[in-house]
Amino acid sequence: MIRVLFAGSLRLPREAMATVLSGVPGVDVVAQVPLGTDVVPSALRTRPTIALLDADLAGLDGVSAAVQLKSALPGCRVLLMTPPNRPDLLRSALAARVEGLLSKDVSISALTDAVCRVARGERVLEAHTVAEVLHMPGNPLGARDIDILRLAAAGRTPGEIAAALHLSPGTIRNILAAINRKLGARNRIEAIRIATHSGWI
Repeated sequence: MIRVLFAGSLRLPREAMATVLSGVPGVDVVAQVPLGTDVVPSALRTRPTIALLDADLAGLDGVSAAVQLKSALPGCRVLLMTPPNRPDLLRSALAARVEGLLSKDVSISALTDAVCRVARGERVLEAHTVAEVLHMPGNPLGARDIDILRLAAAGRTPGEIAAALHLSPGTIRNILAAINRKLGARNRIEAIRIATHSGWI
């Protein structure tokens, strides 16, 4: 049985999607949440095998929610739904190591197929998504840098980031300073702005 957690800000589309997925043989929607901050607590209670996340979640965006979820529940696979014409989200979503990326304008059949494929261990990326990422400028940040800067952008302190990633606060401060140098930023706020504008977090 594929256990699905679905996170979407708008109630009607969220409930409609959950109803559709519940009608697919072998799929059980175990949770629906409206906020990005609800994803991890709900996942820890319900233990989904797949998390279907809207990239534009309120409270905490879908990419940041995916990062936190993968830290809290590594066995849960993530399928992120992104709005059309938002290439800035693509690289940060891939850096978050999500298992699938779909545009929000996909058909129901494409969505259900993607859920089943991700549950089987496949990675689902639409061809145009890959093409957009390949044409984006290079990212000087490593995966660890991205995780840390994304948590900093969500308002986490170095101590909170250290606890979330099982590192020391001193290590986090050193990495944040290195990120500033890589991006030519004067401080953390400027680094977050540069990375966000470039689609790296």
